[in-house]
Amino acid sequence: MTVDVERVYEVDAPVEDVWDLLADPALRAQAISVVDDYEERGEETIWHLRLPIPGIRRTVSVRTRDVERDPPRFVQFVGESKLMTVQGEHELTATEDGCRVRNRFVVDGRLPGIEGFFRRGIDDEIKRLIGGAEGQFTARRVA
Repeated sequence: MTVDVERVYEVDAPVEDVWDLLADPALRAQAISVVDDYEERGEETIWHLRLPIPGIRRTVSVRTRDVERDPPRFVQFVGESKLMTVQGEHELTATEDGCRVRNRFVVDGRLPGIEGFFRRGIDDEIKRLIGGAEGQFTARRVA
């Protein structure tokens, strides 16, 4: 089953500051609540997810890598595991008060429950990601 989610946020920070968060694979991993641990291996970052889904008692390893980058405007990444495939995009546009961030995620789960978990938690995950590691930016959903 596949879920496709797009959200747009206004952020009270310049494009360059938000780009520094979104374009860094390690910072992306740190911001995601279900990433228990991660490891960087050259062009890949392996996310070890602890999913709160019945029947999954161990972490799930997701191999992620950037597939397109246009600094400081756009980054697209893909992640693959035995249980799911995820594709994520972050597009940044400067505004008068900071920037607008368009986020799109497509998750194809191979286990019942993954899509539902993703759909329920996406807004909190995006706000945590684009808000910065210490919550230094304010992100307001606009679409």
